Amino acid sequence: MPSPVPETTRGLLKDAASKLTGAKKRAFMARAALELFGGNARKTERWFGWNRDAITLGLNELRTGIECIGNYQASGRKKTEERLPSLEADIRSIADRESHADPRLKTTLAYTRLSAAAVRSALISQKAYGEQELPSVRTVSTILNRLGYRLRAVRKTVPQKKSPKPTRSLPTSLR
Repeated sequence: MPSPVPETTRGLLKDAASKLTGAKKRAFMARAALELFGGNARKTERWFGWNRDAITLGLNELRTGIECIGNYQASGRKKTEERLPSLEADIRSIADRESHADPRLKTTLAYTRLSAAAVRSALISQKAYGEQELPSVRTVSTILNRLGYRLRAVRKTVPQKKSPKPTRSLPTSLR
């Protein structure tokens, strides 16, 4: 079947479509489908490699004049704390028992002796979470970091170096 569009023009149209997003991209693809293929979304998909559903939606948007708005913020996976609202409090209750402040009090971080794997296993044994409903060890580690805990053995405070002894001066009456 002969190409209805020269190869150079085809590349130019594909490049232009890749630089657009959302409703503008769908409108562009719909116009190309109407002008070059009589509004046939399948042929447009075959020649340009564009998504046929997006072309069809663009054709419907052109026909009705109503633009569909995507809710991209609502898509994707929810945070673990949103799926398990009590998880953060349970992690805090486990980590607080084994955490200490920075001995020099230079940071606001709390250092804990528990690893993320130990916190995860404590959640299973102490807080009755199921193995499948809990996030991975890496995610528990991320949550611990977000809550201000760092995995570090608590160091003893090191005494300061001895300062040179000040020389005593005799009182003026004894000199």
